[in-house]
Amino acid sequence: MRSIQRRLGLGLIGVLLGAGLLLAQSTLWMLDAGLRRYLQDDLREQAEALLTGLVRGQQGIQLDEPRLPGVYQRPYSGHYFRIDLADESWRSRSLWDHALAVSPGTGLQDGLVDGPNGQRLLLYRADYRRFGQDISISVASDYTPILQAYRRVQGLGCLLGLGVLVLVVLLQRLTVRRALKPLEEVRRQVEQLQQGLRQQLDSGVPVELEPLVAQINHLLRQTENTLQRSRHAVGNLGHALKTPLAVLTSLAARDELAACPELQASLQEQLAQIEQRLARELGRARLAGEALPASHFDCAAELPGLFATLAMVHNRGLALDWQAPPGVRLPWDREDMLELLGNLLDNACKWARTQVKLEIAGVPGGWSILVDDDGPGMAAEFRAEAMNRGIRLDEQVAGHGLGLAIVRDILEAWQGRLALQDSPLGGLRVTIELPARREA
Repeated sequence: MRSIQRRLGLGLIGVLLGAGLLLAQSTLWMLDAGLRRYLQDDLREQAEALLTGLVRGQQGIQLDEPRLPGVYQRPYSGHYFRIDLADESWRSRSLWDHALAVSPGTGLQDGLVDGPNGQRLLLYRADYRRFGQDISISVASDYTPILQAYRRVQGLGCLLGLGVLVLVVLLQRLTVRRALKPLEEVRRQVEQLQQGLRQQLDSGVPVELEPLVAQINHLLRQTENTLQRSRHAVGNLGHALKTPLAVLTSLAARDELAACPELQASLQEQLAQIEQRLARELGRARLAGEALPASHFDCAAELPGLFATLAMVHNRGLALDWQAPPGVRLPWDREDMLELLGNLLDNACKWARTQVKLEIAGVPGGWSILVDDDGPGMAAEFRAEAMNRGIRLDEQVAGHGLGLAIVRDILEAWQGRLALQDSPLGGLRVTIELPARREA
């Protein structure tokens, strides 16, 4: 969202800056062109006045200097002339020792020429014929004050333009932020969906966003319904197969097969493998994978009930304790998390003497789950074997040995890791490392 605002802001700033510079430059250019046309008329009048100052004298054409304006007598006055005849020329005293350049053509010269004392001159040339001779009169006017005024106007214009630009940018940011506020609200609601704080997006959005919100809500409902149907189908399948398996197991134990012990043992072994494989695959099929928004695991709401159930199942006076950050919601499916923690804690309770402890904590890049018991522990050389499918190292403890295998399947779906270590309580510690959910 912020990147959109930034792109819109930079784009608008660029357009405004370019348009402002173009407008300012065009305005100054038009002012300069208009002023030069005005000064051209003034210089033409000065040239014509100088032409009337040429009189016929005893030695030919002469310049009647008393008739000239005083600005041509004062050095560096900013007004200059040069009169060229075939064999003679005059120039104003105001030029002092500077030689005024001769324009290559008549009329106002396109550029400015160098004048005395560092001045920049606007030069005009006119050709006449008087007293039977060709006369070229060049007059010039100092353009430096106007150039300085332009620079001041440009500086002031830049300051005003900068102020206007800042104001426009602030207004633009306010406008864009208000325009994108509904989209920001949708983004916030999507984030709440990921955190499990809501089940769907609010439908009260602008017309442009209604199709998107409606499609997301439809997809959420469809996904949840599909998962529920799958879980119900898996549960029904499991219940449907339990009865035939129980019947076959009962038949395999009948006295009629006692006469064939090898056959009976083979049948019982195969039925046990079928039961274990069925339980494993049904457990894997029930995994939701990425949790639905409304089904995240709320530790404060779910763990007390889970520990109460464990206390009833393992009614041996075990001290069951859990610890988790206040208000934490793990971003995984509730049913899968109950399956994971239920198997870990059930195994710990089977082996514990007096105490079982669960600790959930946030770590850099994810979550850590620790399950400790004060049982006999497990030798290091047996820990890898304990995680194999269906392996049980002590037949005296009730169970079919699928607990850690199911846990491993869940962790594979979540890209988590499992490790068996020595517990500070004296028994076994099961360490689970889960990566943080990737943000959409």
